[in-house]
This record gives sequence, structure tokens and C-alpha cells, in this order.
Amino acid sequence: MRAFAWNLGWLLLAWAWLGPLPDLAGSSFAAHMTLHMLVVAIAAPVLSISIAGLRHDPVRKAPWLFAAVPASVAELVIVWAWHAPVPHHWARHSLWGFAAEQAMFLSAGMWVWLSAFGGTLPRDRGRSASGVIGLLLTSMHMTFLGALLAMSNRQLYQHHHHGGGLDPLTDQHVGGAVMLVVGGIAYLVGGLWLIGDVLSLSKQNADELHWKRTNELMGRL
Repeated sequence: MRAFAWNLGWLLLAWAWLGPLPDLAGSSFAAHMTLHMLVVAIAAPVLSISIAGLRHDPVRKAPWLFAAVPASVAELVIVWAWHAPVPHHWARHSLWGFAAEQAMFLSAGMWVWLSAFGGTLPRDRGRSASGVIGLLLTSMHMTFLGALLAMSNRQLYQHHHHGGGLDPLTDQHVGGAVMLVVGGIAYLVGGLWLIGDVLSLSKQNADELHWKRTNELMGRL
């Protein structure tokens, strides 16, 4: 199953980068945002979770580099910076800009997801709890940026045009909605998954403490 997920993640990236989306993103903000979400909210978690806890998981080798909250803050800075008009324009119309943008998106996405899910298995409660905070923080900023783009009453990216037959402002609204829905939901689901881990570990620890105390009491009797 993990091998399937690993291969699926790379197939998704190949389609994202070699398929029609990069060309479409030059004139459609919705296509750009679909590409963005495919990389950070779908391919990145699939790749990260497929290697989490295994021999090739970098978190096992350098856990101090993978703290979920700093990783989430770094992704926030990277995502918002690349959606400023000038860097966004550069990435849409320059191969070097596109390569830099996509490399940073994938790196930031995998940093967050590996920080949340990586490390030795089973995950300890502290790492799972920090992963919850990191993923929910990322979900919040993705949702906020998506809502800002979806509800703005002015066109933020003047270089966009004929986005799939949509007028530029509607195209921007559709792109914002894609980020709002896909990005918000992906990171929210990841956070809820880890909340389940935290609750399960808490119950397990409580059961172990209960049996320990019971055995101590029986020993005294």
C-alpha cells in the first residue's frame, strides 16, 4: 500500500508539471490554483505519509529539523509570497520562475506533512499534538487566502486573461474557491486524523496507568 502511495504521488506530480496545467496557468488563475493544490495538498501528503516512519523518513534521521509549527509558518510565508502579483507573474511567464515556485511549494508542503506524520512509529502524543496544531494552522491560512481571492471585488493579477472562457475576476474567484475548498479540507482532514491519534494514545496511556495501579494495589493485598 505504501509503495502504491509513493508511486501515485510521483504520478500526480508528473501530471501536474508535464500535463496541460502549467500552460493553462499562464492565462488562468483557476488552472494555477489547481496546480498549486495538486502539489501541496494532494501529492505532498501522499508522498509524505507513504514514507512516514520508514527507513527513508528524514524525520527519523533529523527530528530537530521537522517541527510542525515552524514548518507551517514557513509554508505560510512561501505561499503568500508567491501569490504576491510580481512573483506570481514571474512564475507564470518564466521557466526559472515556475521551477523555483514549484520546488518551494513541494518542499514546503512535504516539510509540513512530514513534520506532522513522520518519525518513529507509533507516533508519540507530543509529536501528534504538534502536528495537529501545524496542520490546522496551515488549514486556516489556506482558507483565509482562498476566501480573500474568492471574495475580492477587484482583479489582483492583471496579467491573467481568457481563463477557460471566464472573465478575469470570475477566474480569480474560481481559483480562490479551489484553494479554499481543497487546501482547507486537506489540512483539516490531516489535523483530525492526528487528533484521533492523540485521543487513542491518551486512552492507551490511561488504560496502562489503570492496570499499573490495579496491579500495585493487588500486590499490597
